[in-house]
Amino acid sequence: MKQYINWKTYLILVAMCIVAASLYYTNQLARKLSDEEKQNVIQLVEGIKTTYLTEDEVALRYASMVVEQNKTIPLILAGDGDSILSNRNLDSNKIAKDPTYLPSKLREFKAEHDPIVIDFGYGKQHVYYGESYLVKQLRYYPYIQLIIITLFLLVVLIAFTSSHRSVQNQVWVGLSKETAHQLGTPLSSIEAWLELLKDRPENAEAVSEMQKDLDRLKLVADRFGKVGSAPRLEEEDLVKRLQDMVNYMQKRAPNKVKIDLETDHDTMPVLLSGPLFDWVIENLMRNALDAMAGTGRIDVKLVDQPEQVLVDVTDNGKGIPKHQVSKIFNPGFTTKKRGWGLGLSLSKRIIEKYHHGSLYVKSSEVGKGTTFRIILRK
Repeated sequence: MKQYINWKTYLILVAMCIVAASLYYTNQLARKLSDEEKQNVIQLVEGIKTTYLTEDEVALRYASMVVEQNKTIPLILAGDGDSILSNRNLDSNKIAKDPTYLPSKLREFKAEHDPIVIDFGYGKQHVYYGESYLVKQLRYYPYIQLIIITLFLLVVLIAFTSSHRSVQNQVWVGLSKETAHQLGTPLSSIEAWLELLKDRPENAEAVSEMQKDLDRLKLVADRFGKVGSAPRLEEEDLVKRLQDMVNYMQKRAPNKVKIDLETDHDTMPVLLSGPLFDWVIENLMRNALDAMAGTGRIDVKLVDQPEQVLVDVTDNGKGIPKHQVSKIFNPGFTTKKRGWGLGLSLSKRIIEKYHHGSLYVKSSEVGKGTTFRIILRK
């Protein structure tokens, strides 16, 4: 369970406990207030009964005062057959304009409370009452509080996420620039030594291989330099770049691993930063190779759509467990024994920040393989 629990989980649990406690407390408070209102209605009924049955002036004055003191509890006095005799604390404007208002209120009060019976001896009347505005406020308050806490949590989570991403961006820029800078000096020195070695014919074969490695290192340095700053996108043939990467990785893959490109197009112009896009494809293919036990296949499929281009990189390796799918693009997350866990995170940044596209796990099943999808806008 630890893999599903983080500070966000604890924050949500604390918020839920606060809301639950608030709901319990306010419901208890509303219940007590409702009981008190019922007692007030009973006193009111006794006051009404007294005004009808007694001739004592003091009792009449007291009963009238009790009746008049009710300024908050809405009620309806009904006779036989629920004929409405009088009402208190209801909207007089609606009563005057809408003939259905009082009958609807009577039905509402019936559903809320049992009526209180006034027995005059010669006949009975019923008092139906509803909840005061204060009780209704208490009942709705926890739900308003829940909405406010939910909004607060969303703001906090968005703020933390934005802050975290900002720190990540600063780390990427600093790391990339420093790496490109550190590689620059030794590469210049190696290139100078290589020029000296070219003067001797017997070094021709070694110089040729060293030049390839030097060009590769220059490409790596160039990639880091581009990650540290916004690269310039140029129109590139996506089919050619993918085919070149397939050929490059096929030479470096085990003999029992087959890498194929599937496309219905000979060319496909797309705005790209070529070196960075190649880096993404290389990262996805290297991860696919790491997921295989030295045998299998990698299929790169290119799909042309009216407004975008889809590139699917599929392997038949060990797959990714469901609980890890949402974490694989996090910096530092890796299941390998070596490596920094930055490849997929850098790849996602390159596609989404620099190419304004998308990179995600389209599908993955343990023991069957994984498909990564890249979406590029035309």
